Amino acid sequence: MTRHPVEPLERLALLPTSLASTFLSQGVRAGRESLPQVAILRASTTIEEDSVRWSAAPVREIVDEAIHRFDAKRTDADAWLSPRLHATLRMTRAEAANPALWNFLALCVAPDYVLWRHMPQGEPADGSPRKVSSLRFVGPHYSQAFARLWWAAEMFRDGPDYASAEAACLNQDMINTALRLDAIDHKPTALALVGVLKGMTDAGANRLGDRVNALCTAVNAAGSTLMYDVIAPDEMPDQAALADWIDEAESAPAVPWNRLPRGPQDGTARRSSCEVLSRMFERFAAEAPLRDRARPREAARPVG
Repeated sequence: MTRHPVEPLERLALLPTSLASTFLSQGVRAGRESLPQVAILRASTTIEEDSVRWSAAPVREIVDEAIHRFDAKRTDADAWLSPRLHATLRMTRAEAANPALWNFLALCVAPDYVLWRHMPQGEPADGSPRKVSSLRFVGPHYSQAFARLWWAAEMFRDGPDYASAEAACLNQDMINTALRLDAIDHKPTALALVGVLKGMTDAGANRLGDRVNALCTAVNAAGSTLMYDVIAPDEMPDQAALADWIDEAESAPAVPWNRLPRGPQDGTARRSSCEVLSRMFERFAAEAPLRDRARPREAARPVG
């Protein structure tokens, strides 16, 4: 795969998915062709707010560091980059829900990262060229290369503490599966999932990926009849504190590279609620059937 240099940009912008998709040729996704940066900039809309939080350079810096640090094991970049991307791109959930921002990041700011991180390592069985799935450039929040990392930090952090988000991102099955669940919008549910994952990891559980997927399936199924927010109540996040943290982007230093950054002081999850759900999810994990690997999977294949 050829790494094509990316011209430095000053500001982030918004690139609609309908336009972004037109630039994703087979050659681009295979790493053989450069994206037409000038054309992409013309197709993008400027973010009107004149704030340092929309600067492109800080994002580019942490992406470059991730590529440098984790070239030997690229999946490990997720746990390092996720909290630092979140703490660099200080946004509300409403702002982060706009796919046009993530499209711009993937196609104009750091397409080399998308290719580096998500290019399949093995050769396709049909002999076709290796290429990155288009969903890594313009997909939903649980698949898109940068959105998945920001949302993982948002959903799994405990107030300003990103340690639980880092732990979640260390397991690819957790980040790939749990981000699809509506239930993790409830903070004690998200943290209880990470707690059970950590327990299985510390115990040296075999087939950890299968166990994580089985646990997420069980939590999702039970959530259709159980109301986790009633069983394990929690406080509403402090929106004023979140707004203050976002405003502090104007004077905040760059995120640290060798320790976790600090997120917004918008409230931590209620401990008693996390404990209630942790005990419940431990039972789910013990009882959930693991996938029979002798039978072919019927689920959709994961994106590359």
